[in-house]
Amino acid sequence: MKKLAFLFISSLFFISVHAQFRKIPGVVTDSFKVKYPSAKAVTWKDRTTSFQATFTLGDNEYVAKYNSKGEWQQSEKKIKEEDIPASVKDGLSKSKYADWKIGSVTHRDLPGGKVEYTISVSNGTLSKRNLTFSSEGQLKRDGITL
Repeated sequence: MKKLAFLFISSLFFISVHAQFRKIPGVVTDSFKVKYPSAKAVTWKDRTTSFQATFTLGDNEYVAKYNSKGEWQQSEKKIKEEDIPASVKDGLSKSKYADWKIGSVTHRDLPGGKVEYTISVSNGTLSKRNLTFSSEGQLKRDGITL
């Protein structure tokens, strides 16, 4: 049993080390440069099934995700609570989390021109939720977070 556990842990270590040294494919970096030609301070992470670029554009820090074929999957940035669109604020005010405290807010651009907003809320104790709204203010996902 100990040998099996050691072999399993060793395999996981090897896979994670290998993933860290894998080169970001040119098709991915080329696709990124086309979408974000003005990006500064770009760093890449290999996420095994996708590639993630962290960069600055103007005064904002973004994270963009691409698949191994160089297809853009999504981009996101943190925004201030006061920058939440009125439709999303309205959706939150109509939800059962209307009186919960807002933590961080993420603006997410998706293929097809779609936009989502994820709002982290808490009720002051240990209960925290990540609420994802469409740009029209419809609650799409309600996830528990730690």
